[in-house]
Amino acid sequence: MNALKKALGLVWIILGPASIIFLFLQAFEKIGLAEEGVNKTNTALQWGIILFIFIPICAGVVIFGYYALKGEYDKLPDDESL
Repeated sequence: MNALKKALGLVWIILGPASIIFLFLQAFEKIGLAEEGVNKTNTALQWGIILFIFIPICAGVVIFGYYALKGEYDKLPDDESL
């Protein structure tokens, strides 16, 4: 089980930056496709908010993956101690 946790930790570390790159690519594409004027401004504002929210979430996923890869979750508390 601990090997699975460490392997998934590596997956989380890769998934965080990959999702940010994907979001930035989508933002550039959608902003570029928007019509000039108010529509382009609204689209840029919406994507700015989306990126502002999801960048810290993705950073947390990377941190979670780092701790899983490091082995911090190998020793979980027993049900009796809860």
